[in-house]
Amino acid sequence: MRNSVFITLIISICVCSCTTPIDTVLTSEHPAIQKVMDSLDTYEVQILYTQIDTTSKGLVKFKDYAFQENQKTYFYPASTVKLPIALLASEYVTAHPELDLDTPYISKRDSVLHSVADDMRQIFAVSDNEAYNRLYDLLGRDAINTRLKALGLAPTRISHRLSTSNADAAERATIKFFPSYEGDVVTIENQTDGPIADVKAKHQQKGTGYFKDGNLMQTPFDFSKKNYFPLQAQHELMKRFFFEDQFDADERFAISYTDKIRIQKMMHTLPRKAKYDPETYYDSYGKFFLYGDSKDPIPEHIKIYNKVGYAYGTLTETAYVVDEKAGIHFLLSATILVNKNGIFNDDTYEYDTVGIPFLAQLGREIYALEKGRKQ
Repeated sequence: MRNSVFITLIISICVCSCTTPIDTVLTSEHPAIQKVMDSLDTYEVQILYTQIDTTSKGLVKFKDYAFQENQKTYFYPASTVKLPIALLASEYVTAHPELDLDTPYISKRDSVLHSVADDMRQIFAVSDNEAYNRLYDLLGRDAINTRLKALGLAPTRISHRLSTSNADAAERATIKFFPSYEGDVVTIENQTDGPIADVKAKHQQKGTGYFKDGNLMQTPFDFSKKNYFPLQAQHELMKRFFFEDQFDADERFAISYTDKIRIQKMMHTLPRKAKYDPETYYDSYGKFFLYGDSKDPIPEHIKIYNKVGYAYGTLTETAYVVDEKAGIHFLLSATILVNKNGIFNDDTYEYDTVGIPFLAQLGREIYALEKGRKQ
């Protein structure tokens, strides 16, 4: 009897020692969490959560937790790829003294004057695809992927534009910058990228079928040439951008302090504050954690610096969440696939009934955990 009690105690200790805060959160009785956990294999959930503390010497200390995160398991990143492209575009203008974020330019994609700053505003406020496509053409996938690898964010592979024909074309549109009103022009033209590099990831073939040109193809959908931005890379990018002092110089974005603060402000600015119609672009339009299942205004003291993505039934968000009033801040990244029928391109996905409610409640549960840590 004594030995069996001892063994039971040892087993209990082992189980408790393996339980993470994410595991605890996912035992929530909230229906949005339970629905996903009851059929976990269906949803391809991955979660990363970082607690952020400050030591007695004023140093930042990270404590990372993961749930089913595996950079070798593919998920479609959708618009989350706009985040690194925005930051690399800022690096581009930093590296060219004759340019800045507000320098006007014209892309051959259209005939309208733009600026990198305005493209960023559109990307973070309403996730504009054409703004991303212009910056993609400015940088090129070869330079994008080389730079992300140098920053330690491999195995990310950016391979194509979004929601446009010939999205993966190697040829890029000519761009002309106008640094002054005295006729100076900086032209970037005749740029061609190399072929799309392969990535080593599992589950790049998904589902049982997909629609193409109105016809149902009864074979898995092939994501092997699509953008690839693993959750770990997204999470690490956020760390580098908001806590650059924790990294070596070669792992930091080469962005001026002024531009960095400006970009961070864009990341948390709500659509209505960026002059978009609040009826169409409500506060949580691009913010799933905590508020995604509500159209109510987000409180002023809550700042969510983030980027979401949703396409092909996959919802993803990477965020730095700050409650200025309660002194709470944490990093959270998660992805979930909601495609019950296994058919892609049929616009039948459970975004509003399963995916967004799950991510919203996940954010609230993590926030409640953080609030408990502060008390």
